[in-house]
Amino acid sequence: MAQVLEFKLPDLGEGLTEAEIVRWLVAVGDVVAIDQPVVEVETAKAMVEVPCPYGGVVTARFGEEGTELPVGAPLITVAVGSQDPAGTAAETEAEGSGNVLVGYGTQAPARRRRRVRAQLTVANGTAPAAPALAPAPVPVAPEPPAPQGPVPVISPLVRKLARDNGVDLHTLRGTGPDGLILRADVEAALRVEATAPTEATAPAEIPAAPATARPEGTRVPLKGLRGAVAEKLSRSRREIPDATCWVDADATELLRARAAMNAAGGPKISLVALLARVCAAALARFPELNSYVDTEAREVVQLPGVHLGFAAQTERGLVVPVVRDAHTRDAESLTAEFARLTEAARAGRLTPAELTGGTFTLNNYGVFGVDGSTPIINHPEAAMLGVGRIVPKPWVHEGELAVRQVVQLSLTFDHRVCDGGTAGGFLRYVADCVEQPAVLLRTV
Repeated sequence: MAQVLEFKLPDLGEGLTEAEIVRWLVAVGDVVAIDQPVVEVETAKAMVEVPCPYGGVVTARFGEEGTELPVGAPLITVAVGSQDPAGTAAETEAEGSGNVLVGYGTQAPARRRRRVRAQLTVANGTAPAAPALAPAPVPVAPEPPAPQGPVPVISPLVRKLARDNGVDLHTLRGTGPDGLILRADVEAALRVEATAPTEATAPAEIPAAPATARPEGTRVPLKGLRGAVAEKLSRSRREIPDATCWVDADATELLRARAAMNAAGGPKISLVALLARVCAAALARFPELNSYVDTEAREVVQLPGVHLGFAAQTERGLVVPVVRDAHTRDAESLTAEFARLTEAARAGRLTPAELTGGTFTLNNYGVFGVDGSTPIINHPEAAMLGVGRIVPKPWVHEGELAVRQVVQLSLTFDHRVCDGGTAGGFLRYVADCVEQPAVLLRTV
């Protein structure tokens, strides 16, 4: 007899507690194999296909595309122990593969897994030649809940929201699958309650003052990547006492050096790769800025290697991929890694490992056509270098007024890890390398 197993949204790793359904990869009635991807979800980090640890026939899906589900919420149910498409009794794994999703990809358990053969029998105890799928229950729309019975709620968080605000779930009609009550249903009930008149209001005795209504506008939910970015930026502002210093630099010689390198043949070198080399050299001289603050221990932790984050704008929003061990890479290797991570960011294929662990961030906002900025530090890092656009400007060069390629450099730093002298020294060294690339060659 077939057994129906429920597969829940697994732990997505990196502290992620929810995900939004982007696209279903299977439909009710489809036959799925063990560890076959069944749904594509979007987390605060990236998009990922979620594999199901059970093999069998999909009997139900939970959540429409665009629905946000918490970790542990049901995704699908699968009837295992059924016949395969060829009509023969399929060997299935009723306990599933045992694999769980941690970050991206499956991770097999250490224990041995017991494989069982589906027990499909008829009244005389023998297996039929072509067993039918009749034993698998087909989900139907539930009857409306009794006034005192259980109500279908998408998560314990929604139930708590209703309880804390005095909302009777029995009075709500859920807009989710099969009448499932969503967070939006509870919030809608709270809005109605907030605008409804109460018995204590006596309009005849207490004239209502004319209220200035807030104009209605387009509401954009702060969820997924946008919500994660908002939370991280807010946390940075709350916890880090930051300060910013900036300087204009003549980038003419840096551009000439890059042009000469590219004219020599071989892979083309990007400007951001040269700036990354400058950052790595500057951090070797000023290691205070390649650190983070351990607030519980009240210690500044200086890090041995440079894992360089860089801001990348995508259709999903701003992400910060990380170039590992940037201090060990040459300009060619840095160019290739920047290109690979940028392409993955735009395609939504970055893994949590490629989005975390940075020690310092390089922000080239000059690509947006602006000269300067005071960027927010990428928590828990201690500093960020901002680079504006490079434009021709009047400049005194070797005692003469000339038109040179000028760029504004800004450094936002955590004032707990160093004082202005260190920050100024770092920024001045970066500017010297931009103005005279030979300075960099003498120090690497």
